[in-house]
Amino acid sequence: MLILGIETATDRVGAALVDHGGVLAETHLRGGRRHAETLGPAIEFLMGQSGHTPEDLAAVAVDVGPGLFTGLRVGLAHGKAMAHALGIPMVGVPSLDLVAFPLRYTGRRVVSVIDARRGEVYWAIYRAVPGGVQRIDDYQISSPDDLASELTADPEPTLGVGDGAHRYADVLGEIGGFELADPALSHPSASSLVQLAHPRAMREEFVNQSEVEPIYLRRPDAEINWVTRNG
Repeated sequence: MLILGIETATDRVGAALVDHGGVLAETHLRGGRRHAETLGPAIEFLMGQSGHTPEDLAAVAVDVGPGLFTGLRVGLAHGKAMAHALGIPMVGVPSLDLVAFPLRYTGRRVVSVIDARRGEVYWAIYRAVPGGVQRIDDYQISSPDDLASELTADPEPTLGVGDGAHRYADVLGEIGGFELADPALSHPSASSLVQLAHPRAMREEFVNQSEVEPIYLRRPDAEINWVTRNG
């Protein structure tokens, strides 16, 4: 089963291919906010270099957020268009799960933290389980100080991962037993996306393209700016 993964929740654009043998290919480009211009060529390059065509795909996996509103919209729209045109199903995976996944072998609590801009962070707490990580609470958005208070209230060795964890290292670093993961793991990766999506696809845990919805956790920045300007 060949699956294409599309990852656009942050300022990077990523795509990856996976089959029963594992990840076949992956590409990531830092495109700022030029997701729409970058994503199509990235997928075309990936398919060409792997020797596959879109008709070989059995499913499309997408990062459903939370993350940048524009990036999520571009990734979901592209994934839905491909799934509709090819008549194949989709798998949606949240971005915080993707950031936590590379730490699936740690014995410590993991907090996945993505920079939400406006002085806030998206976050969720995980524990390693056989084959991956398990989220132990809801996806959250808060100030870094509130996240620090949450972690301090239940103290234990914690590994922080994600661009939000590094941006607010001065706040989170005050927590006893807190350590930052490698900065190279700071963004959701397309390879994590397809690795998480493949077993779900094998279990036929699909969704129709019309049912794939983004996780925003707050209103888009454009709407917030409009309300601020207009009272």
